[in-house]
Amino acid sequence: MSSFYQLAFEKPVIELETKIAQARNTSGAEIPALGGVAEQAGNTQASEEDIAKLVKERDKALKKIYKDLSPWNTVRVARHPERPQTRDYIQFMCRDFCELSGDRRFGDDPALVTGFGRIGGRKCLIVGHQKGKTTQEKLACHFGCAHPEGYRKALEKMKKAEKFGLPIVTLVDTPGAYPGLGAEERGQAEAIAKNLMEMARIRVPIVSIVIGEGGSGGALGIAVADRVAMLAYSWYSVISPEGCAAILWKEANEKTNTAAAEALHLTARDNMKLGIVDQVIEEPLGGAHRDPEQAAQLLQDWIVQQLDELSELSPDELVDGRYERFRKLGSYHEEQETAPATG
Repeated sequence: MSSFYQLAFEKPVIELETKIAQARNTSGAEIPALGGVAEQAGNTQASEEDIAKLVKERDKALKKIYKDLSPWNTVRVARHPERPQTRDYIQFMCRDFCELSGDRRFGDDPALVTGFGRIGGRKCLIVGHQKGKTTQEKLACHFGCAHPEGYRKALEKMKKAEKFGLPIVTLVDTPGAYPGLGAEERGQAEAIAKNLMEMARIRVPIVSIVIGEGGSGGALGIAVADRVAMLAYSWYSVISPEGCAAILWKEANEKTNTAAAEALHLTARDNMKLGIVDQVIEEPLGGAHRDPEQAAQLLQDWIVQQLDELSELSPDELVDGRYERFRKLGSYHEEQETAPATG
């Protein structure tokens, strides 16, 4: 993987990848790259055996690093600039995609992508956050922070999907809803609140996946679903680690961000344990950014499986089950300690 962006905790892997790249430049053999893609190199100095050994060492290092990834490092992976976004997944796993724009009230919001397409053999509506890849696109998409017109656009298209009896697939990847003055003036909080209410009673199957960042109401605004999953190296929480650190310790730095990430229990495994999500979808070795196509295939397999199961339920069963799913979040049982018997 060649990229100017490097994660500090991946230093051993980066060193091995540098050696592999150098070896490929002096070998005439086909060398398997990460994800099983073969590359053709130049001369005949490095043997296939030497390069295969380096690849094996790199894969072993990746497995070791990603097996026990800390919460704060998980956040870093979720924010990797090469991590696939909604448009990437649409390209890899959707056929006949037709994008729909505008909320029919104010305008269009590029931070939320909506459109009809086919995933597997099923027609569905796809809704997802888009952060952007280039500087210009990031600015246009507000770095994935949607405005109220984005949430109203999403809901308007969901109502269309309900009218046509088509399931809805949402891809969550946002640090939070856009907090600017204009967004607030146009009813940011009301738009998200209405989405929560309306999505809870839409009478077609809804599945939602956190593919990167899942921050606060900005994420929940399109994530009220029958089944909710997270990619293994994504995060989902009421607030970002930096926001939490700024509130609790009055400053966000490496130490406070690390402590906040651990306290928030924001990783996919933590959310699964707490019952907030239904499943963790594994990613390719070293994260989705190393093999977007394989990540899309894993995502597609999960979506198709869930839609197949949910299609067997009646509209009333879908709505009742969705209500119960979210109603029980945060429930707990209190046990009173019994005073020890005195003799």
